[in-house]
This record gives sequence, C-alpha cells and structure tokens, in this order.
Amino acid sequence: MGWFKRKLKGVMTPTTEKKETPEGLWYKCPKCKNVVSTEDHSLSLHVCKNCGYHDKIGSAEYFKIIFDDNKFKELDANLSSSNPLNFEDTKKYSDRIVATQKKTNLKDAVRTAVGKVDNHDLVVACMDFDFIGGSMGSVVGEKIARAIDYSLKHRVPFLMISKSGGARMMEAAFSLMQMAKTSAKLSLLSKAKIPYISLLTDPTTGGVTASFAMLGDLNIAEPEALIGFAGPRVVKETIGKDLPEGFQTSEFVLEHGFLDLIVKRGDLKQTLSKLISMFNN
Repeated sequence: MGWFKRKLKGVMTPTTEKKETPEGLWYKCPKCKNVVSTEDHSLSLHVCKNCGYHDKIGSAEYFKIIFDDNKFKELDANLSSSNPLNFEDTKKYSDRIVATQKKTNLKDAVRTAVGKVDNHDLVVACMDFDFIGGSMGSVVGEKIARAIDYSLKHRVPFLMISKSGGARMMEAAFSLMQMAKTSAKLSLLSKAKIPYISLLTDPTTGGVTASFAMLGDLNIAEPEALIGFAGPRVVKETIGKDLPEGFQTSEFVLEHGFLDLIVKRGDLKQTLSKLISMFNN
C-alpha cells in the first residue's frame, strides 16, 4: 500500500510535473547507439568518439574545418537551377527547388570557395547532401567548372568534396552533360600541372563517382564512406550473388586500388596542408 492516495485529479506537484526534453540536445550514433550531447558531437567534428562513425556534414562544416579561422571568399554564390524541361512529378521541379532552398538555406547542391589552409591558398568545391540528395544538376556542374577556372587563372590547387546520390533526374540529359563538362575542365587543370585532390565522403555514387570524384591526382576518402556507381542492393540483384563483406566502403575501395588514402576528419586539414606543400615543392 502506498503512503498516500491522490483523490483529486488534475493536481500537479513538482514530482508529477512532466518535463519535456528540448529537441536537438542529444545525438545518438546510428552505428554504436552511443548517446552524447549535440554540443560534444559538434566539437568532435561530428565523429562518434566511441566507434569513429563519421556523421554526414555539409559545406558550412567542411569550410570551418578546412579554412584558417573559417575565413573564405565564396564563388558564384547566387547561381540557381531553372526548370529547362518543365519537369513535374509530385510537384513542379521549380517549386521543389524553391522549397529546398528555403529549407536548407542553400542555393544548390554545391558551394565553392577560396581561402587558406595553413596559409596555403586552396579552392574548395563542397557538395551538400541535404539539397536533393546532393544530386548533380546543371548548376552543380557549372559551379565546379567555374571553380576550376578560378584555380587555372590564379594557379591555386583545387579540392573537390563529393557527397552525392548521383545525377539529378529532373534535369535528365542536362545533368548527364555535367559529367563530361567537369571532366574536361579537370583535364585542363592537369595540363596546367595544378594539383587536384578529390575527397570522397558518404555517400559518393552514380554519375559523380563516374566523373570528377575519381579523377583526382590524389583520391582520398573518409572512413567507411559508401563509394560506388550503383548501390549494393542493385549490384546484388544484377549479378545474383552475395557481395563481399564491406563492399563499396572506402576501405574496400582502397584495398582494390581506387583510392590513395583514407583520412579521418580530425586529420583532414593537416593532411591537406601536407599534400599542398608536397605538390608546391
């Protein structure tokens, strides 16, 4: 029997008052299920301290990690996609673009900028997965091409950070053309002997993998990133066989000779600085 009985309904005391936990205070690692505060998770560069899982981050976070004092000049910041094919599925493509811009505060799926990394000049193009799955449309290709032009003009090394589901279906052939366009621009960079470093993050798939993502003078990746053309499920259904353990992870890709290096996020800036110094010398 309890010490007392509550006879009146609706009476609240400090011991019975329900306390709501504000959203966004805690982060639960999807791999090991370890729970930490979002502040601690942010301070650890969105990498789980328990298992090393690298959470997806966007261009703002990468720029903060890479550029000295988070100072940089953004290039072509206001380029935005149109709807050249008048595409419409559950909604008009043009309406989807506007809605996604409002939701993410981004103009499209890539941002480009120039700044310094340990006092070394570097042009960076970084994809944002939150913008329609980081899909590659005409604006993505154009911004990457213009960033490469900046590298050519000023003879500054170029870093591409890929995070994408592949081509943007709403732009069809316009999207596929960006594969050839960016690859051609990178060939000019190669002829000018200006370094190009490609960083592949989770996920890097489809037409992005089939073009600029794998064309670096050095191809590096974050740990356990998904890297491939078609996804594992599609590959398995196509060949009708079970896939090897770790298939299409950055470790698997490195083992099979398609990557040069796997770099933890905490070591990224230091590694880039060393690579730029090596190329410059």
